Order: sequence, then structure tokens, then C-alpha cells
Amino acid sequence: MSVESRKAECDVLVIGSGAAGLAAAVTAAWHGRNVVLVEKEPVFGGATAWSGGWAWVPRNPLARRAGIDEDIEQPRTYLRNELGEQYNAELVDAFLENAPKMVEFFEQHTALQFADGNGIPDMHGDTPGAATGGHQVIAAPYDAREVGDLLPRLRKTMRETSFLGMPIMAGADLAAFLSMTRSARSFLYVTRRFLTHLWHLARYGRAMHLVNGVALVARLARSAQDLGVRLMESAPARRLIIEDGQVRGAVVDTPEGELSIRAQAVILAAGGFPNDFERRRELFPRDVSGRDHLALPPLSCSGDGLRLGESAGGRVATDLKSPVAWAPVSKVPYKDGSVGHFPHIIDRGKPGIIGVLANGRRFVNEAHGYYDYVSAMLEAVPEGQEVCSWLICDHRFLRRYGLGYVRPAPLPIRPHLRNGYLKRGRSIEELAAVCGIDPQGLAQTVAEFNRHARQGEDPAFGRGSTPFNRKSGDPLHPGPNPCVAPIEHGPFYAVKVQPGCFGTFAGLKTDGQARVLDAGGRPIPGLYAAGTDMASVMGGWYPSGGINLGPALTFGYVAGRHAAGAANPEP
Repeated sequence: MSVESRKAECDVLVIGSGAAGLAAAVTAAWHGRNVVLVEKEPVFGGATAWSGGWAWVPRNPLARRAGIDEDIEQPRTYLRNELGEQYNAELVDAFLENAPKMVEFFEQHTALQFADGNGIPDMHGDTPGAATGGHQVIAAPYDAREVGDLLPRLRKTMRETSFLGMPIMAGADLAAFLSMTRSARSFLYVTRRFLTHLWHLARYGRAMHLVNGVALVARLARSAQDLGVRLMESAPARRLIIEDGQVRGAVVDTPEGELSIRAQAVILAAGGFPNDFERRRELFPRDVSGRDHLALPPLSCSGDGLRLGESAGGRVATDLKSPVAWAPVSKVPYKDGSVGHFPHIIDRGKPGIIGVLANGRRFVNEAHGYYDYVSAMLEAVPEGQEVCSWLICDHRFLRRYGLGYVRPAPLPIRPHLRNGYLKRGRSIEELAAVCGIDPQGLAQTVAEFNRHARQGEDPAFGRGSTPFNRKSGDPLHPGPNPCVAPIEHGPFYAVKVQPGCFGTFAGLKTDGQARVLDAGGRPIPGLYAAGTDMASVMGGWYPSGGINLGPALTFGYVAGRHAAGAANPEP
């Protein structure tokens, strides 16, 4: 294919380079198709590269090899009870049937290898069908030297969730960092890990031990290149080529000029619309300006795929429980005047922290899922008031676990106090005054919380009552409840938290083969959608961690197979 010709042809054109797009490209290429993948940004990876990398995949091969062998009816029951009226049997069944096949395909035929998350429970343990483990996988760590000349073309890990550019893997890796001041083994592990990272910075100028979302992207990108996929960065798709009602490619911009790429099938995987401010204003609750909430995905995830799909007759689903995958986020100010976003995923479940509103009152079980936290915040804050909350802790908690972007001991906290990210008070009342919280309300809340927390109890919200809660807590905590401890060792600290998101749920309506549907519910010939360009298979609910990446990988795989005309399972 020659860019200079301004025209090109392929069998399958993929738009977007996150998990869904790369999975689709790799699958179609493995099945013998000539595949081109175009990416708007100068680097590949999309929002996936900035994610924790966990994928919800019930009945996956890693779980089965560990002896966790469940019938498909268990996760189906869980989703039926979780999703309620938004339960779409066709999409749910397509996901549950193909997800294990997806993992098996990538394990056997590509560079994408997985590590298990068999100890991670589903979020809502009191829902029928909820599993206590065996539903999670994550890309295995990857040596960046295996990526070869692709490495500079891949998005680096998210600044806020790394330490001096060093990504930390969710699970045992992170646990070691959080317990390094209390465990000699953890201290030695972290020391070795950090010294290795410093050597990599000196030798290569970047992290070379890839984990989480960057490992997933690197492994998929390596596989795509090995299979002959043409990977084109800085190539945004501007419009679809539509002939006689069929999608037959797209016109993309390149540094050399406009390029028309004809294809038998186009797969949209451009990252949804978390930074499409006009569509956000229309669909996001309590987002009057379209910029009131803090989106974690890169700015390039701005609705391109949805607009392209609509231009061909596709329809965006607006009948979901939520149009957005909520996450509690704090703003991180930097010396250069820029502002980063930190997702509060780990800290809320640890013992010795609470979340309160401006009235000083708690509003949720803080150890529940991130989506649950923001949903409760949106519901609890009265109309007309700023939607925000404050995470409150004491000095012991801060030094042990950190708080948001503030790292635990021995790292300093003074820079965060100077730039205003972290608030401090010698007493609870003083902290409340600094934050603009009602002092009496906060003092009463903390006193009531402490009275029960000393016995490891939380009668108000039942923190620590589910397996997911307890997994989010601290297994080294000496009390009876790994999620609960009093807040009583001053000084006291707070970080302001606002509604944010990992991505969007309101995507293009598709069938179980990932084909985009028109207004009459008919597949649009030649057009597919996966990832967050596809309407959430979960109907806008958030039943477990990894329900973005699990379906993204699965329906990328499904779309790639169908677009390639694959009729039989891979050998």
C-alpha cells in the first residue's frame, strides 16, 4: 500500500487502537485478511494504555486451569439480576459464549498472554450469581524490549498512576508497595523493583517493565505487527466511504495528505465520547457545560466513531442505565500549570477513611465499586450544588496508604499541601473549615463513625460486608474488619473528589456479531463497532471490575472473526 497514491485497499479497516481495535485487527489478520489499522493520535493505545488492564471474562481458561469451573448460567444469572430491564439476552450470551474463546485464541496464537485475577470477587456479592473469584484476567507483564521498533509508537502509562514513570501492577505488585513500611519482604521487593526501574530510565529513558493497560496494548500491537497489520498513527478517519448502502472504507488524513482506504469491512473502535463535550452535555447527568466532569481517557477519545457510525445510519443507544462508566477523580495540579486526573480506585476501601459531602455527612459505602461511589454522590448532592465529595483520613492512614495522588511514607507530603491538592487541619473542625465542609456535621460524622469503627463495625453503610469490600481492604489490618478503622490520629487530611469516568457506555447499537444496526434494527453492511463505540453490553450498569475491557477484547475478537468470514473455531 502506498500513501503517495492517495488510494489504498485492504480487506478490513480498523479505526482506533485500544484493546477493541487491536483485538479486532489481530483476529482478522490471523484469519488471513489484509488489515489496516488507523489511529488518530501519534501513539497507539487509546484509553486502554491508561487503564488498570483488568478484563472481566467469566469461565476463562486460566480460572478453569485453577479448578474454578462454573456453568455459564452463573454469570448469566448474575448479569440478569444486575442489569434488570437493560438485560439484552443476545448481547449477553454473545459475550459470555465468546469471552473464554477470546482468551484461548490470544493465548494460543499471539503474543498476548494473561495472568489471572482468580481472587477478585464480583462487585455486588449479595446479587444472585455473584462469584467470589475466577472472573478476571490481566495481560501478563511484558519486557518492552520484546516490542522492538514499535515501542516509541506506543502510549506510555498514565502519569498520575505511575511513580517516576514506573507503572505498578494491580494485585500483588501494588500490595507490596502499600506494605513496604510494614513488611521486610515487601521492602526488599520494592527496592529491587525501583532500582531496576532507575536502571531502565538511565539506559532506555523510559519504563521497560510493562504492566496493566500498557502491557495489554504492547502485546496486542506486537501481535498485530507480526501478523502483517499495517499500523498507521497520526491518521484520523474523517468520513466513511458508503456505496449503495454498504460501508466500503474510509477517508483518513495522513501527514502526507488525504488517503482513501477502500475495504470490505470497517470496524469502529475509536474510544467512545468521553471528550466529546457537546454529546456529554446532552447525555451526561449534571454536566451542564459538557466539561463539568473529569474524563480519564485521552482527549482524542472524542466521539469520532459514533459520528462515523451515525453517518452510515447507525443509532447511539440512549436508553441505558447510565451513559458513562463513572469513576471518582481528583484534580492534580502540576508546576507547569497543567492539571492531571487521579482515579480513586484503591484508597476508598482501606481502613480509616470516609467520603463526605459538603454537609459533612457520609453518603455511601466507600469500599463499594468506583461506579457506585459516583452514582451515590450524584444522587445525594442536591440540585444546584456542586457535585463533589471529600475523602477524609488521619495522619496514620495517609502515611500508611497515601491518599489519591499523595504517596505513602516515606515520600513527602509537603508539595501536595503547597499546591492545594491535599488539605490539612489540626482538628476535624479545622479541616472542615479549610475544605468548606460544615464543621459540626463533619465532627458528628467522624465521632459516630469512630464509635463503631473501634469495634470494626459500620452499621450505617455496612462497609466490609461483601467479599469485594474485603478484597479492597487491608489484609494486614489487625482489626476484625479489613475495611474499617477509626479516624483519630491528627493532623487530619482531605482530598476533593469529583465525578469522572473511565469511558462511556452510550455507543452504537449492535447485534451479537458486533454489526452496527440501523434505525430499523438491521445490520449495516460492512460496518462493525467494538469497545466503547459499541453500546454497553451491560446496559449502562457496572456489575464488576473489568467490564469495559472484557467486552472490548471479546467483541473486538467477534468483529474481527465475522469481518474475516471465519466460520469455524480457531484450532
